[in-house]
Amino acid sequence: MRLAVRLTPRASRTGLDGLVAGADGRVAVQLRVAAPPVEGAANAALVAYLADALDLRRSAIRIVSGETARHKTVALAGDPIDLEGRVAAWIAGAAVRG
Repeated sequence: MRLAVRLTPRASRTGLDGLVAGADGRVAVQLRVAAPPVEGAANAALVAYLADALDLRRSAIRIVSGETARHKTVALAGDPIDLEGRVAAWIAGAAVRG
């Protein structure tokens, strides 16, 4: 399963900040991490947060595009139906921002 993420590093807290719709109409999960975007710290914090939030091993989460960008595509390894349910429960009630 692939997950579109918009990441904000150096935030006051780490967590889910809702969903954001891009200019192209693509919806991404808006996340904040306290780690700075230096030497992969923000990406490592992203993987750690997703592993905790979705109850996955860190090795099951891989950034497939956007290593140095705010917009990233993250691949989640596992049963697609199970992952879809976990992600849906995690983002349930998250506000969509334009």
